[in-house]
Amino acid sequence: MELEEGKQKFIQSWGTLGSHWGINRTMAQIHALLLVSNEALSANNVMQELNISMGNTNMNIRALMDWGLVYKELKPGERKDFYVAEKDMWEVVKKIITQRKKKELEPMLRVLESISNVEGTDPKTEEFKKVIGDLKLFSSKADSALDNLTKEDSNWFIGTFMRMIK
Repeated sequence: MELEEGKQKFIQSWGTLGSHWGINRTMAQIHALLLVSNEALSANNVMQELNISMGNTNMNIRALMDWGLVYKELKPGERKDFYVAEKDMWEVVKKIITQRKKKELEPMLRVLESISNVEGTDPKTEEFKKVIGDLKLFSSKADSALDNLTKEDSNWFIGTFMRMIK
């Protein structure tokens, strides 16, 4: 397989994977392109490489910057902006976890908190309160575990993971 073919396959696959993180395919493809680029790329470079519109390029680069996955890099003598991806995979994973937690888990915790005080003692209400209480307990533990995970370094994570699979 030639480099260009491998690069294209990676960009397409990362784009598909991105939809599982909760981001759109184009955003993930831009991230993939910047990950495998050995130099900073301008928005024009990204637009041409991926054959997408300038508006789509700029919107998704801004979103990647908001996630902390892409940074602006200044080049002396250049007027346009250039972009690079965070290449430390542990940092990438932590930033994705943080964003997913913010977008998915934290809103669910707020909903569970708001409905956990349902009044009543009939069997249906009791069953509802039990299910909500169990979900709230599990979600709170997941939230704490993810907080701890994002505060640790990659060596801790790998060591813990290896102990779990033994």
